[in-house]
Amino acid sequence: MSRARVSRARVSRARVSPARVISAGDRRTGPAGPHGARVIVVGDLVTDVLVEHAGPIEVGSDTAAAITVSGGGQAANTAAWLASRGRPVTLVAAVGDDPAGRERVAELAATGVHCAVRAHRGASTGSVVVLAGPHERTMITDRGASLLLDPADVVAAIDATDARHLHLSGYPLLHDGSRAAGLAALAAASRRGLTTSVDAASAAPLRSVGAEAFLAWVRDAGLLLCNTDEAEVLAGPGPADDQAARLTAHVADVVVKQGAEGASWAARDGRRWRGTASRVPMKDPTGAGDAFAAGLLDAWCSGAGPQAALAAGAALGAEAVAQVGARPR
Repeated sequence: MSRARVSRARVSRARVSPARVISAGDRRTGPAGPHGARVIVVGDLVTDVLVEHAGPIEVGSDTAAAITVSGGGQAANTAAWLASRGRPVTLVAAVGDDPAGRERVAELAATGVHCAVRAHRGASTGSVVVLAGPHERTMITDRGASLLLDPADVVAAIDATDARHLHLSGYPLLHDGSRAAGLAALAAASRRGLTTSVDAASAAPLRSVGAEAFLAWVRDAGLLLCNTDEAEVLAGPGPADDQAARLTAHVADVVVKQGAEGASWAARDGRRWRGTASRVPMKDPTGAGDAFAAGLLDAWCSGAGPQAALAAGAALGAEAVAQVGARPR
């Protein structure tokens, strides 16, 4: 795996606010347990309100749906799926000092994730309404306390463990309030010699910040993961193989996820790999990309090559779409 080289990133001073750190879950910090080296995941921990509707939404009227409330957040979901594989994992995030924040930390810790999470008094834990129809998914997001992710907390968590890999959700980079923390994560990982991966997160906020800026922030990270919409924002239109190859001008290895069509991996040295998707009946696509990332990273951090890592990602992604909700059962 390629090492990150982002030590020149500028990081703003940590904000001082009334807060307390919640530390819960699996605290083992050794470099390698029975399932391999620890992974640090940095990003968001929020409440998901999943609205599953079978037909079109009746604007201005009633639409029948099944509604469930559970833990979510790209980073938190990826951490939970990593823990389900037996991988030691630490999540660094921010929540409100409220009942929702305490519930989100407790349920994630119960899955085996060590939570290094700051609870900010006076802030609300972020929440996402996920409108999941038969053919597409739309997210309505209140970032809440996620925007208060503190660079000092991120650096402290990285320095406190013997983790070997950092996985950064792109969401902190996509918002002014949390960007310094995302940059701090990449800089600290570079200083400590950790390998790194970044998930591009979401197409709409990527368009808002611009491809040039985002690619500058993640330049020389080890691995970039993006779906087809995000790849089009970052690399322009074209086949996924070519999009991934173009992005290696910025990041050492790139994976473009194509859902049921599989995934493409390109390396900076010109090599390419193609992964196929596992065919299973789909119940809910929420969290499938996060599960795919976890499966791929678990294999890659264990020394697997790109082809085997793509297969592991596809297998865990298939497990995710075959159930309801973004987290492993």
